[in-house]
Amino acid sequence: MNPKLDAMLRTVDAEKATLDAARPLPANTIASLREKLTLEWTYHSNAIEGNTLTLRETKVVLEGITVGGKTLREHFEATNHRDAILYVEEIVAKQESLSEWQIKNIHNLVLKGINSEEAGRYRHENVAIAGASTTPPDFLHLGEEMQQLIAWYETAGDTHPVERAAELHTRFVKIHPFVDGNGRSGRLLLNFELMKAGYPPAVIRKEDRVAYYDALDEACVSGVYDGITRLVAEAVQRSLETYLELLPPAPKPKPETTPP
Repeated sequence: MNPKLDAMLRTVDAEKATLDAARPLPANTIASLREKLTLEWTYHSNAIEGNTLTLRETKVVLEGITVGGKTLREHFEATNHRDAILYVEEIVAKQESLSEWQIKNIHNLVLKGINSEEAGRYRHENVAIAGASTTPPDFLHLGEEMQQLIAWYETAGDTHPVERAAELHTRFVKIHPFVDGNGRSGRLLLNFELMKAGYPPAVIRKEDRVAYYDALDEACVSGVYDGITRLVAEAVQRSLETYLELLPPAPKPKPETTPP
């Protein structure tokens, strides 16, 4: 790992330690933070894939209101992503280990009502990723590829959680096991791993889309994950700072008094 990335991860861990020391947070604070990050995560993850709902429109859709001029698919993408986050939170709370079954469940929620035939089902055709320098494996090898992904994951426990999450995400995206919804599912897996380790979710922003795709491509080609790890670490740090901004200020030390 390069020194700059190592320093960034130490900063992230220091901020996480500050947050952990302040736990348990007030219930209303937790609820408001969860709502904010769920909204931003849903909006940006869908926007990266071309969904045209604005942040405000996404909020309205998640409240159960239809937005005129937007497709049914765009509405489903918002509510489905929210439901997938709830599922990820549930398996994190249960401390479940990652499995192919969970990955298929996440994808099933992502494509629910959009493409029911392909939801939760590995692709049965070969695909190419526009703009990528690598080609996903043949669909006949997907079972073996996904088993190897889980086998790698089970041996990666000593890696820093942010590095492990970034590499899990990259390895999944490189396999591209589904016909559609791989990006959203991959970012849900990324945050499954971060949240399991006690970090807040990383929100990869729409405006960072090009840098994100470039970092993914570099990692897929070279097997060096520093670039994508740095991008994920920056996103985790933004989420941590959102939490830390709501913490009450530390009490000031009382001035020493001189005895009479």
